Amino acid sequence: MTGGADEPFIAAVKPLVDAIGGELVPPDEAGRDDVLLSWEGAEVVAVRLPQLADSLDHILAAMERRRGVPLADLDRRAKQEVVRNLEARGAFSVRHGVETVASALGVSRFTVYNYLNREKGR
Repeated sequence: MTGGADEPFIAAVKPLVDAIGGELVPPDEAGRDDVLLSWEGAEVVAVRLPQLADSLDHILAAMERRRGVPLADLDRRAKQEVVRNLEARGAFSVRHGVETVASALGVSRFTVYNYLNREKGR
């Protein structure tokens, strides 16, 4: 990246890019699917977005870090809350999303579907 006056901008967007599992790349290395970010009229940095499945893994890892324990060690109520949060974020629209979440929570796919159906019944 260019450095200099745009460093505060890059520093400001980096936590967001890290949170979604993206990567910062120089603008001249941006691909067709990368998102170019401009600062004061100049292209400063590009964001390479992760594949959706990678993003789900990243979200699960971040949830685990925030809670300070493996998601599989949570009690049933906390696991249901995780499933609610993930559903709100679109995690189950990702191919194999239910399987990925079930594995992270240490439950079966059937259990995840039960948690999802329980929420829809409210």
